[in-house]
Amino acid sequence: MKPWFTISNIAEVDSPSAVLYEGHLAYNLHKMLEMTGGDTRRLRPHIKTNKMPEVIKRMIGLGIKNFKASTIAEAEMAAEEGADSVLIAHQLVGPKVKRLFTLAQRFPATEFSTIVDNPESAAGLDMEAGKRGNKPVKIYVDINNGMNRSGIEPGPELYKLIDEINNFNHLILKGLHVYDGHHRDQDYPTRKHKVEEGFRDILALYKSLKKNRPHLELISGGTPSFTSHLKEKERICSPGTCVFWDWGYNEKLTEQDFKFAVLLVSRVISKPTNGIVTIDLGHKAVASENPIHNRVRFLNLSGYELLSQSEEHGVLRVQDWENIKVGDVLYGVPYHICPTINLHDEVSVIRKGKKAEVWEITARRRRITI
Repeated sequence: MKPWFTISNIAEVDSPSAVLYEGHLAYNLHKMLEMTGGDTRRLRPHIKTNKMPEVIKRMIGLGIKNFKASTIAEAEMAAEEGADSVLIAHQLVGPKVKRLFTLAQRFPATEFSTIVDNPESAAGLDMEAGKRGNKPVKIYVDINNGMNRSGIEPGPELYKLIDEINNFNHLILKGLHVYDGHHRDQDYPTRKHKVEEGFRDILALYKSLKKNRPHLELISGGTPSFTSHLKEKERICSPGTCVFWDWGYNEKLTEQDFKFAVLLVSRVISKPTNGIVTIDLGHKAVASENPIHNRVRFLNLSGYELLSQSEEHGVLRVQDWENIKVGDVLYGVPYHICPTINLHDEVSVIRKGKKAEVWEITARRRRITI
């Protein structure tokens, strides 16, 4: 029996390229929903990983209609497919502020919101909304609970910011947003303990605020802390990577049962010297921010070491050099799928072991129309 990833019409799949296994995608989407007990209100998936209209359509088909995005382009893509709401979880500055309002005017059926962690950003949104006569902007306060990437730390300044937001004429506080992606311990009980410790002050704040704001939301975490946050019913979860899954999370998040839905197809292009083969998988086809040994794992090759990469080449030391031929196909799992997807224009969709169609990775662009 051939391995699950084998593509029968592989001659029709160019390389290097990304291939999406439709059955595994469907499994992951259903698994994500199953983990919340089928309650779509508990989910606001992050679409920065998939960036594809066809994936959004499938989530909406399951009743998942609220999303989180990093870019205006991702938000536009989701709105185009009929999303009920999109939170742009990236503090907007410069031209992006005006682009947000243009987005809201173009897609009135979709509710757009964003995050702030300082009064200046809030004031900028309020001012632009006042100029345009738009509906009030719904915002989430971004809280830093240890990742130190964005957000305001719990404390007096956070309470002060919330008070200032309440005084603006064109802003509505929709909720709190917390991303705790720094908790990645392989041991799940250890990771869960750290997640809960990091949420102690936030939960106290949330419960206090909710007394006068019963509809206030708490958007929590990403894929690493998904299995922790979903146990608490008041938290809305924002997993993203689990839709496609990758080698990195497969090794770290062992309690999560997702399947590899996207692989990379590469081919051997040269055998320059004994024990060495060169493939067409370079920096431009797989995320390379990690050390060389944490970039890709090949499913149909053993006894190898990735020695180096350049833009369009990958150099491997292999044990079975004599039996490897120029033109041989390798199927690889990316270590980090999110930036890897962003390197490709499209995916070949594999259905029942064959390339069936092509899906565009629309939102890899920084701008679609807005």
